[in-house]
Amino acid sequence: MPVGERTDVFAGVRAEVPDALARHLREVDLIDHHVHGTFNQPVDRAGFEAAINEGSTDPVPAFMTQFDSPLGLAIRRWCAPVLDLEPLAAADEYWSRRAEFTPDELSERFLRAAGVARWVVDTGFKGDLITTPEELTALSDVPSSSILRLERLTEHLLETGTAPQDYPEAFRAALDDAVAEAGTVGVKTIAAYRIGFDVDWSRPADGAVVDGADRLVARGGPLRVDDPVLIAFGVHEAAERGLPIQVHVGFGDRDLDLHRTDPLLLLPLLRTMTPVPVLLLHCYPFQRQAGYLAQAFDHVNFDVGLGINYLGVRSTQLVAEALDTAPFAKQLYSSDAFGPPELHLLGSVLWRRAMGLVLGDWVRTGDCTEADAIRIVDMIGVHNAERVYGL
Repeated sequence: MPVGERTDVFAGVRAEVPDALARHLREVDLIDHHVHGTFNQPVDRAGFEAAINEGSTDPVPAFMTQFDSPLGLAIRRWCAPVLDLEPLAAADEYWSRRAEFTPDELSERFLRAAGVARWVVDTGFKGDLITTPEELTALSDVPSSSILRLERLTEHLLETGTAPQDYPEAFRAALDDAVAEAGTVGVKTIAAYRIGFDVDWSRPADGAVVDGADRLVARGGPLRVDDPVLIAFGVHEAAERGLPIQVHVGFGDRDLDLHRTDPLLLLPLLRTMTPVPVLLLHCYPFQRQAGYLAQAFDHVNFDVGLGINYLGVRSTQLVAEALDTAPFAKQLYSSDAFGPPELHLLGSVLWRRAMGLVLGDWVRTGDCTEADAIRIVDMIGVHNAERVYGL
């Protein structure tokens, strides 16, 4: 498949999707509002298979392969043609062909086939292993914006010598500097991994923040912000500056306690914070709770990225459930791809496919017009991100 040519995302479902909707879904350029870079160095097969398993940090057991999973099957189905293979090429054949390319060549092929017009990039995780927003732009030939991770900002300040008593003002100044940087369009908290959501979200006084910073530094060793006071402080300071705030919700690796990441636990924060755009990320298996919150609060938005890739062919049901209650103006598209560039493509392919099947059924049953369906695609895939981030 030539570089830049899009995969046929409607193979096998074309007859079920009205023509104009199918054509629009193939052609629309999406905004991926939450994504990470691609691998910037070669990985072996074990490393690749580990990277397509979100939950475990252990090596893949000898009795199995991650290609025998919903995501592995989707890679063989939709990514094989990008490498000039037949759909559903065997795993060994896929890997052998993939190994013929450099990391940059792989990224160019998959990124340019994704039909994405802009990447909004979280750079706060394993930044030395993945491409920067600037490199992502060069490889894909489309612009990138960036998201500042709040916990990483705290760690950086304290690691580089900021005294605990100076930390509140230093954080505010660093946040102001980051906001002033061209390309930074929002912030993110990974409270789900560090503290869960069942904590006190009230805005702390500076004295409590200083005490929290002092406790963190006094522990010694590598700094890891897991103090509810410090995390709540960062969220409220970002909100006061009008910054869109991304919040990891639900599905992730086993470092988080999944039951403590139900977004309904954020109700005390959502009711009292400065009402800036809040972006609930991923949300599986809490997509219906996220939809309720997006309906109940004008400043709450959500996506079902990440889960789309990991559910593979079953992601159609996830996309359908995300459309249950929330206004269409409150949902966004994301892939949450990290590492293998196949994930940057797959998020796009599977979302387009699911939207075609779900909205196509609405059109056929007379529950919306084809023009309505196209407008819904454009809101979720493009326009909502433009509005929320001021792109």
